[in-house]
Amino acid sequence: MLTASIVVHRPDPAQLRRCMECVLACPDVATLYIIDNSPAPACPDVASTPRVEYCHVENRGFGAGHNAAIRDALKLRPDAHLVLNADTWWEGDVIGRMARYMAAHPDVGMMMPKVYYPDGDLQLTPRRLPAPLDMIAKRFLPRSIARRRVDRYLLADADHDVIIDSPYLLGSFLLFRREALESEGLFDERFFMYPEDIDITRRIHANWRTLHYPDVSIVHCHAAASRRNWRMLRIHIVNMIRYFNKWGWLIDPQRRDFNRRLEAGLRPAPRPLSPRRG
Repeated sequence: MLTASIVVHRPDPAQLRRCMECVLACPDVATLYIIDNSPAPACPDVASTPRVEYCHVENRGFGAGHNAAIRDALKLRPDAHLVLNADTWWEGDVIGRMARYMAAHPDVGMMMPKVYYPDGDLQLTPRRLPAPLDMIAKRFLPRSIARRRVDRYLLADADHDVIIDSPYLLGSFLLFRREALESEGLFDERFFMYPEDIDITRRIHANWRTLHYPDVSIVHCHAAASRRNWRMLRIHIVNMIRYFNKWGWLIDPQRRDFNRRLEAGLRPAPRPLSPRRG
């Protein structure tokens, strides 16, 4: 049995409906939580089926919203809980196949599928743990200057058609084993948004495998709001500062160890990928 949660803020109704239909098509999902962070209830009508729980809450951030759902879901004792964005969709039994792989491999604490942009380009979702310079290079420096460093951070030279045990998985679609959440903890609510997926992946990665699983795939719009909105950019910067204050700026032995092990296990890609800025 599985549970799932989507956190929304002023959602696109059609987009949310499409994502919900994809989730509910999996019979293993017993409950789908819709956590609405909008100023006023934006989509109470989504709870039109007993399998959907809708809750309008104060906006305390992405991780805090999912934590509200996860805490309730853990009372049901699911085998795993899926955290996903409303701007994702897919065809086929993506959730079920991931859950069956996780059930067959008890060392897997967390996993995500292969992810594509709507135009078919690959999203580079498994990544190295970032150093401060990685984030500066990716966000602010011209690609002509930062290409080598950004490519290394995003694993652009790695084969994404094989399983990658990565210490950082992008948070658009994450399947968590219940025991991993119980042992390693939920999202750190000090992060309003952006680095909460880095933080929870590395905490789970310390004792479990955290996998990019390319046997199934989804589509993700990936709005990258902080590239177009100064307020969101400020939120991004403030929360990355909080992240590096927690784990270390220049000195982070775990980051160094995890990244070395990651690189040792990578298989080179047939041809290097060209990362998008996002």
